[in-house]
Order: sequence, then structure tokens, then C-alpha cells
Amino acid sequence: MSMQATFADFSVDPARLSNAVVGHDRAGFGGSHLTLDAGATVTLDFEVADPQDIPEATLTVTALVSRLGSAPGHAPIDVLLQGEVLAENLTVPGGGDLPQDNAFAVPARLLKPGTNTLEIRVSAEARSMLRLYRITLDSVDERGRSERALAKSAARNSVFAYRTELRAAHAASSAPWEEAPRLLFHVDRDEHSLPAQLGWRGEDGAESAVSFQSNMSDFHGCHRAADGTAYEYRGRLTGEWTFPEGLEDAPAGALYRFRTEEGYGGGWHGSHELRLLVDDGGTPVERVTWRDRRGNSGVAVLQTAPGEEGATDVRVIDVEASDEFEEVGETADNLLHGSRSKWLANDDTARLLFTLARPTAVTSYALTSANDCPDRDPSDWTLHGSSDGRTWTRLDSRAGESFADRFETREFRLRALPAAYRHYRLDITRNSGATQTQLARVRFVEGPARRAFTGYYQRHNEGPIGYRGTQVPTPGSAPESLAVPAPLLVADLEAAVRSLTDTAQTLAALATRLRDS
Repeated sequence: MSMQATFADFSVDPARLSNAVVGHDRAGFGGSHLTLDAGATVTLDFEVADPQDIPEATLTVTALVSRLGSAPGHAPIDVLLQGEVLAENLTVPGGGDLPQDNAFAVPARLLKPGTNTLEIRVSAEARSMLRLYRITLDSVDERGRSERALAKSAARNSVFAYRTELRAAHAASSAPWEEAPRLLFHVDRDEHSLPAQLGWRGEDGAESAVSFQSNMSDFHGCHRAADGTAYEYRGRLTGEWTFPEGLEDAPAGALYRFRTEEGYGGGWHGSHELRLLVDDGGTPVERVTWRDRRGNSGVAVLQTAPGEEGATDVRVIDVEASDEFEEVGETADNLLHGSRSKWLANDDTARLLFTLARPTAVTSYALTSANDCPDRDPSDWTLHGSSDGRTWTRLDSRAGESFADRFETREFRLRALPAAYRHYRLDITRNSGATQTQLARVRFVEGPARRAFTGYYQRHNEGPIGYRGTQVPTPGSAPESLAVPAPLLVADLEAAVRSLTDTAQTLAALATRLRDS
């Protein structure tokens, strides 16, 4: 191989580089690009093992010129290789919102063994900024190789967390943004491509749709709450990780892993494992849509896996409360019966401890409001599970919940495939405003455990095909359930071997030339 994949991606700081050493003057990181003033220069040094194997190279410079008010911008550039001009006084289209790919043919005679130097100079007469996004260079026989390598490198991080904000739809531009819950997501079917767009709907009917900056630093979109209220929705990246890192704070069981099939040619055919996690602080998702940077898109509508048995109530043999009114019989024991009695605590927060007849993987739980005083209804709470009653695992958290009627039962489904616990703890951290807290009943429900999905998948420039999957059973413990699948680990190791092999070949060729010189 005469030349490694060669690229410089300025959408992140520090830049992603392959076979490249970058220097610049009068330029700085602009959030998703390198910003160049008038007279600025960028140099890129890259290695070539044997230029005789390269009939011609293709250089692509992706850039955008900022506007001059309402007029197009003006920032001509010169492009040089080894000091020889490839393009002079080139005007990159200015005034648009999308970066432009500017491709150049590099004659083989300009390439030399060892270090080669590419230089981009912005004219001293430039009246606006040049925004440089990336540079790629390939042999004409391997056009697109560096772009593919760049996409794969960028997509190694597939777990993303965002700080989010909401603002009422159609509000004035001066209206303030309100803080919203963190967004944590991971959507991966082993395509090695960053997401461009993501949409999801929760079980309560709330739904969101967002589009990401090219470097994943921000997103903007819309959100519709369960009550139908529409909002603008935006987020700023706070963390990104290689799977399975970054999922430590995800709700238990929030990660779905599906064994998938694609439907075409009159039959169903095995495909890559699909991993889905979307946690916006609300209810579990029931539908996820996505589109990646390569133009591939998919939809997954979640439902109970075929053949699963129906849900059944779990028998609770004991309940204890942090407080109760024994004098009038409004004790925690009333929570286990279907009568019109209730449990009442003389506090605006409370804790309830339940012991089941046997360890059970609870898939949902139901709370029933009491007979009076809606301001005593729980509003915020967290459910924990434990095998021994001492070490607890957070299973579900709710905030801002309400009950529309007296003796109304609301069911809350846990994330998929939880572990089996014998002890469950309900921590009520806020009620609806009263100094006392009450409930009429608490129920725990077992099964159906496994989830499945149906939908479609569409590769770039191809027609849509059927897409379906069944959840992969995982052990209950977080480290095991988040373990890297063997096929993914193998693919990463093979990619590392190829990269090291390319580097070794280049270094060996350079050593030979130095020895012969």
C-alpha cells in the first residue's frame, strides 16, 4: 500500500488526524471547524512510501466562507504541494450554510518518497472568514478511502450525553430557555457511522426529533410533551464514550439489545445486532427513528416479544413504611389490598419497603391514588431493587407525575429485562404540595419480560426493506449486560491490526530509503 488513509478533521479539538501533522498560523478552532483570517495558512505534512504506485491523487478540501452581511463572503485561497501551486486565487462559494467539497487532481510528479507538505493560504485581501472543516487525500485508485476511515474513526464513540433545554414553540427569540433533563443515547447496528438525526416517542406519548451538528457538539429539534404542548429543544454535548462506557448512570435495563433480521427477496435474513438506548428522563421509549451520516435510516417500533406469556401480579408478603397513621388504621398494610382504604404518612416525603414471596423480575408497577386531598399524591419518586435488603439498585425514577382522579391507578413500566429481586423500595421524594403523603394501593407486575421490534431499514441509495428483532437475553448485573459483544470486539481488533500493518509498512519503506541514501 503506497499511502495510508490521510485526513485532518477539524470538527473537533484536537483535530482527528491520520498520516498527518498539521500546523497553522492566524487560525483557531471555531466550534465545528478551523477559522482562518485573511493571510492565514494551514500546513499538512503526510508520508508517502512509494509515489510510483500512485498514478494520481485526489485532494478534497471541505470549507465554507462566512457571509458579509447579506452578501456572499470573499476569502480566496491558494493550494500548494511541495511549494508548487495546485490552485491559485480559488473562490470557495460563500454565503451558504453547508460546507463545500473542493476536489483537486494532484499529479504524481508532485509526490515524493517520505514527507510531503500541503499548504492552504488564505488571501491577504480576504474580507470574510474561511471555515475549514476537513482535508482528505487519496490515491485516485482508492478514492474515498480516507473519507471512510475518517467516518469510522469518528464513530468509535457511540454513547452520547447532552445537557438540554426547552423553550415554548413560537415564543419570542428573547424568551428564556428552561433547563430540561439530560439526554443519554446509544444507537448502533455496527455501521460505524455517526448519527445525523434521531427521533423517539415515549410510552406516555411524549416525542422528540433532533438533528446533530457534524461534530456532535450540539443538537436542535423539537419536543412535544405528553399533554400535547410543543417546544423547541436543544442540547450541548457533555460527554461521549466508546460503548459500553458512559452507561453507568443509565436506568437499569435501559439498554435494549436485539438479534435482528432483514426482510428481502421473499424471506428473512440475519443481520447485525442492534443496540438501542434513549433516556431523556421520561418514560421508556416505544419507537426510535434514526438516520446516520452515510444516509442509512431505520425505524424500530417496540412491542412485547411474540410468544411471551401475559403479565401477572406479584405476591407481596410484607410492607413497611417510614411513617403511617396507626391510630385510624391508615397503615402500609392497606397498600396490598384492593379495598377503598389507604396508607397515610405525616410527611411530604416517605419510604416504603416491600418484600416479595420470591425473587421476581418485576417489569412494571402500579400506584393508586387515595380517596381525597390530591395535594398528598406522590409527584417524584425512585424505585430500587435488592436481593438482600441491604444493597440497592435504582430501577426507575419519575418526576412531575400527577393523578387526574381519586382512586386512579397508573402503571409504570420498568426498562427491559430487569434482574430478579425479592426486596423493592419506593422512595417518595416529593408530593403535590401537602405536608402529608398518601396512596391507596401499590402493585408489582411480572412479565412479559422480553421485547421485540418491527420496522424498516433503508441503506443509502437503496430501497427500504423489512427490519425486525428479538431482544437478546442478558444477565442481570450491569457489567455483564453491558459487555462488548464478541463480533464488535473482533471487528475493532481487526481494524487495529490493519492500521498497525499500514504504519509498519510505511516505516519499513522509509527505513530502507534512509539506509540506501
